[in-house]
Amino acid sequence: MAEEGLASRDIAAAIGEHLGLPTAPPPRVEGMDVPHITLGAVNLEAEDPALVARFWAEVIGSTPAPGGDAYYLPPSGPGGFAMFVQPLTGPRTERSTIHLDLTVPWGDRDGEVARIVSLGATWRWDVLDEVPHVRWTTLADPEGNLFCVAEHPPAASPVS
Repeated sequence: MAEEGLASRDIAAAIGEHLGLPTAPPPRVEGMDVPHITLGAVNLEAEDPALVARFWAEVIGSTPAPGGDAYYLPPSGPGGFAMFVQPLTGPRTERSTIHLDLTVPWGDRDGEVARIVSLGATWRWDVLDEVPHVRWTTLADPEGNLFCVAEHPPAASPVS
């Protein structure tokens, strides 16, 4: 069993190295065993993977790399995330139980929403005064998958 775990870690390290990810273990706080987890990639299934890959590539500033009938969108830079878009493997559920919350700098949400709608997203609703620490707009991608574009006010600026 331990050998299987070691082999899995070796494979994961090789994949991380290939993708240019850091290979050193994260620093540990003495007395605390805190995992260091970051978002590596978002995986989507789509009826039209090429269309959805082009849309998300424009949204996140990436370039889709086709691989068979799927697409890989590498991170656009430090702090970015990758995406994989592949064909649907079964019927689409009626309601998604998870969605992306994309964050933009305070004051940029309206402009980013307009840009993303111009790329093919559909505006669904705004939540501007429900809570003081965030405003967001919910959109749908070209196949109806919901996602949000959020902005958080600077610490000294309450939402008005």
